[in-house]
Amino acid sequence: MLKEFKAFAMRGNVVDLAVGVIIGGAFGKIVGSFIDDVITPLLLKPALEAANLTKLSELTIFGAVKYGNFLSSVINFIIVAFVLFLIIKSMNATKKKEAAAPAAPAPPPADVVLLTEIRDLLKK
Repeated sequence: MLKEFKAFAMRGNVVDLAVGVIIGGAFGKIVGSFIDDVITPLLLKPALEAANLTKLSELTIFGAVKYGNFLSSVINFIIVAFVLFLIIKSMNATKKKEAAAPAAPAPPPADVVLLTEIRDLLKK
């Protein structure tokens, strides 16, 4: 049973998936920080100042319903989706450029080159 588990855990797909999850988590933290610390304050600062607030989470209705947290989550989702859209779009454009570049033709075989040289010498 231990050998079977080891074979399962060390399959290429499982290791690739584990690496992808770890890198995705790290990338998620980077994107989250970018949104929370850079984009959201830049976009919301004028609106918050107009409402005399410092944080979006301070928005409440009826004194108890904190719709500011929900609004913040919605804005963060929209920003994350847009940033991921831009990243995927640029990756696809890069792939299209690579696919569009034609491959160099393969050199002719040695016997064809030799026959061409003989033909050229006979013409002279």
